[in-house]
Amino acid sequence: MTEITDSRSKSIGIFDSGIGGLTVANAIQKTLPNEHLIYFGDTAHLPYGDKSADAIRFYSLKISKFLLDQNCKMIVIACNSASSAAYSTLLDFFEGRTLFVNVVDPLVSAVTDKEYNNIGVIATKATIRSNIYRDKIKHKLQKANVHSMATPLLAPMIEEGFYQGKISHSVIDTYLGRKEFADIDALLLACTHYPLIKKEIEAYFNNKVAVLDSTDVVANAVYELLLKENLLAPERTKKNEFYVSDYTQSFEDTAKVFYGEEIELETANIW
Repeated sequence: MTEITDSRSKSIGIFDSGIGGLTVANAIQKTLPNEHLIYFGDTAHLPYGDKSADAIRFYSLKISKFLLDQNCKMIVIACNSASSAAYSTLLDFFEGRTLFVNVVDPLVSAVTDKEYNNIGVIATKATIRSNIYRDKIKHKLQKANVHSMATPLLAPMIEEGFYQGKISHSVIDTYLGRKEFADIDALLLACTHYPLIKKEIEAYFNNKVAVLDSTDVVANAVYELLLKENLLAPERTKKNEFYVSDYTQSFEDTAKVFYGEEIELETANIW
């Protein structure tokens, strides 16, 4: 085999603080069915949304090292908190060793390309605290008004299965009913859990607000970068692999919901 063939056949690593990033993994798998995926959910330390930037950077460095040891040609940071806090650090630390894709930049491009005037952003505390979406949107589209809000109840609510019902309707109404979201044209779901409640949020706005999440836009960004670097896999020869740092049966059950099909979780105690 040639060197380029060997490189093409390497895996795509994907990581998140837990299992929310499986929504991104599933989108990548559908867009690029020939690629072999290795997913790592840091369930021992979730949620990252409540952690300091230094802690998130430490976790991200350790996980990226694990994925590089698995021969990954690319690492997708399928976590908004980690993308916000650790992306630049990972680029510097692993320069020249692999490709990195975060979930922030593709979503920012998706909303600024359409030049919306009033943009809402909902995410974890860590992502909102970083101001990364506001700053990046304003840099690309100065006229935009950006309204950001931390919505910490949404992720655990979704993981516990309380969506598409009275509880989720009430929580969504409480958050999105605030006055700063009254006149938005678009809403960014800046957490990889939130695609599971996208239809509920669209219904809340009577389908009059563009609701964007990171799944398909990140999958397309992965495709474009691999195509540019001539690293698209010719075929997939083995099953995708899914790891968590702390296994529980509830994570196994919930993972099926996030990924959209049956998967088998393995424990990788990298700590």
